[in-house]
Amino acid sequence: MPLDQSFRHVDFTKGNLETGEYENCIFIECNFSAADLSEIRFVECHFNHCDLSNVKIEKTSFQEIKFENCKMIGLRFEDCNSFLLEIDFQYCVLHFSSFYKLNLKHFLFKNCELQEVDFAEAILTGVAFNYCQLQNAIFDRSILQKTDFRTALYYSFDPEKNDIRKAKFSKESIGGLLGKYDIELE
Repeated sequence: MPLDQSFRHVDFTKGNLETGEYENCIFIECNFSAADLSEIRFVECHFNHCDLSNVKIEKTSFQEIKFENCKMIGLRFEDCNSFLLEIDFQYCVLHFSSFYKLNLKHFLFKNCELQEVDFAEAILTGVAFNYCQLQNAIFDRSILQKTDFRTALYYSFDPEKNDIRKAKFSKESIGGLLGKYDIELE
């Protein structure tokens, strides 16, 4: 079980990361693109400037994880182990990823690009989308109670199909909730 280790400039596309538990490890500028990380347990780890695009994460555990400046295109987080799932995303590109039906209470997305990300039926209570771009992100039967969209950009969803009680929005971007009505705001 690797503990308190740093991995720098490692290309895991040539050989997958060894299955096991990684605790308090740091991964810096590593390439995991299309690697198989299934059934690996990450606890209190930090990924910085890594490429995790199209990584397979079946039954992978992410507990108290921080992804910073990472490229994470096409990840299916609903396939990972949801027990004690806790992740912060900062300055990440998560296009075409999916959080379908996951409990993401109090997650932080800061300065992230979330184009066409699937949040359908997810529990997003208390989530902050700070300065995030949400073009074509899917919110359908999602629980968005106390979710903070005040600095989020380009979101659009039907408030009648989502639970948005006590969610926070800015006046400038409220149009993202009214798209289905085909009205003009000035």
